[in-house]
Amino acid sequence: MLAIEEMGRSGIPASIKMAQACLESAYGQSELSKKSNNHFGIKCKSNWRGQKVYYDDDHKNECFRKYKSVEDSYIDHSNFLMANSRYAFLFTLSPDDYKGWAKGLKQAGYATARHYDQSLIQIIEEHKLYRLDHKETFSPMAVYEQKQINNPGISNRVTINPYNSHKTLTLNSLDAVVAREGDSYEIIAQELGINAWELYRFNDRPEGYRPRPDEVIYIQSKKNRAAKTHSTHMVNEGETMHFISQLYGIKLKPLLRRNRMSPGQEPNQGDIIFLRKRKPAN
Repeated sequence: MLAIEEMGRSGIPASIKMAQACLESAYGQSELSKKSNNHFGIKCKSNWRGQKVYYDDDHKNECFRKYKSVEDSYIDHSNFLMANSRYAFLFTLSPDDYKGWAKGLKQAGYATARHYDQSLIQIIEEHKLYRLDHKETFSPMAVYEQKQINNPGISNRVTINPYNSHKTLTLNSLDAVVAREGDSYEIIAQELGINAWELYRFNDRPEGYRPRPDEVIYIQSKKNRAAKTHSTHMVNEGETMHFISQLYGIKLKPLLRRNRMSPGQEPNQGDIIFLRKRKPAN
């Protein structure tokens, strides 16, 4: 979930980010959030170089930031707080001190509402959003933006969907999960309580790789060879060595060595790939 990713990058509690998004956007129902993807009510300010829209707020025809996506709004919210000196004291607070953050945002003048801090705290406690500060994304939570507003412009990356957490499956006698739209190895790692670097290593992927929807992701180390029931594989059109390694739950490097291939070398359609024994020399 992006709120948790941004917490790791910025130190802003995920609970605070989600509560502000819910409050400032009226759970995504506000015109500003629907038409401009602005979920935090951030105004243009003198340093804003992006797109702009104008709405009546504290004053008539005020300038607000417009974003290409909801994700951009969440990221800019972090950047906005980090770059503004009047919020600097907040970053000395513990990342799970949502009450301190709520009171600090009111003190710093983020919004003019008299009970802004109390409203944030109420949203967090009513919906147990404080669980996000401990990276608990798969426990049941009653409310999240996508469920509340059914807004197709809001992706799963920035909402809490407790009924759609990753379920563990067994493939090649290994534990795995299936990626969803908007997933990253970081999101999955946070949910399962493991390190993201382990997922990259388990799946022979470079750091920063983003999985595609429905892609199988192993959450434990693959094996050095396939099961006894699979000794060879005939390559079909478009198949890569990485695809074959995932298909049979085999580490990519041993698979390449077994078939006398170099990293980056790919098979041709119709080739026989040896999954257990070393390929005979020509």
